[in-house]
Amino acid sequence: MPGLLWNMMMSMSGGWFFVVASEAISVSGQDIRLPGIGSYIALAIQQQNLAAIGWAIVAMLVGILVYDQLLFRPLVAWADRFRFETLAQDKEPESWLLDLLRRSEWVRALLARTAALAERTLAWGARRQRQATAQPDPRRVQWREHAGNAVILLVTLAALGRVMYFVHSEVGLAEVGHVLWLGALTMVRVIVLIALAAVIWVPIGIRIGLNPSVARIAQPVAQFLAAFPANLMFPLVVMLIVRFGLNPEIWLSPLLIFGTQWYILFNVVAGASGIPTELKLAARNFGLRGWLLWKRFLIPAVFPSLLTGLVTAAGGSWNASIVAEYVTWGDRTLVATGLGSYIAETTARGDFPRIALGIGVMALFVVGFNRLLWNRLYQLAQERTRL
Repeated sequence: MPGLLWNMMMSMSGGWFFVVASEAISVSGQDIRLPGIGSYIALAIQQQNLAAIGWAIVAMLVGILVYDQLLFRPLVAWADRFRFETLAQDKEPESWLLDLLRRSEWVRALLARTAALAERTLAWGARRQRQATAQPDPRRVQWREHAGNAVILLVTLAALGRVMYFVHSEVGLAEVGHVLWLGALTMVRVIVLIALAAVIWVPIGIRIGLNPSVARIAQPVAQFLAAFPANLMFPLVVMLIVRFGLNPEIWLSPLLIFGTQWYILFNVVAGASGIPTELKLAARNFGLRGWLLWKRFLIPAVFPSLLTGLVTAAGGSWNASIVAEYVTWGDRTLVATGLGSYIAETTARGDFPRIALGIGVMALFVVGFNRLLWNRLYQLAQERTRL
């Protein structure tokens, strides 16, 4: 539950991060805008209105502080009961709203009725499950498995045939090779930036997670930084690149990781805060110090959480590349060669076959990473670093 809540915070902030891209869409010269702060920011960027961008930042900060106090802070304090340990913490998470709700008689009565309804629902579900699984016919189960495998095989073959027809008739093999090369360039950016972010935020996240008082202060700050849309950095980035004649291929890359690096921090904080007090005391009694403490205890303890942060940060960085590699401020546009800028440019032109190709290649890279790297690291985490 504590890890789930920290990822809920990150997901909420991730929604803020992509609000500009989702509320203001331009395809084939057609502008589609939803009323909201995202389209407000898009218009401010188009008009180069720094004052409007400042007001958008203030509005986001106020909103994040409000739902942190009314939603996440009470949930974090409530979820502390699910920590697996027998010793009490020195400083437990606190929430004024949770204390107020715990003193309320009508809230207690409402929760009692909700719990009774949940128990009846779970009991009904358990009965249905026992009836459905009672004495299954082995031949029927085997037939269902074979039929399911056959359907999957047929669908896969049909999809591959459709893909080959699309490639041959719409874009050509040369364009596919070009897009794969662009995907490789974006992949290098993602790997380098994720590695740098991990080196920076893992030790900081562990320190925050081990100190509940610091975590209470860092929680809303990290949520605000994670929610800060990369588009709001466009004025500063464009001015610096133009002023100093910097290479966009390199200096647009930090925008790729600006919003997604916080996935690493949030998950490491969640992992460190979940370390049982008994293990902390054991490490202290064994005299673990310096690099030995980090190598043998702290890093293995947070490794599963760190791995989740790396996976989500990498996936978010691929999405963010569409915004980060194609930067517009007023009538000035900076482009970094990569898959993200390819998708952004083809979307602006309304070239749907190449849009589909770009998205397909991005999905290919993401799924390939999951199968070849992240799944194996998850197995390693389960075998060697489980507390």
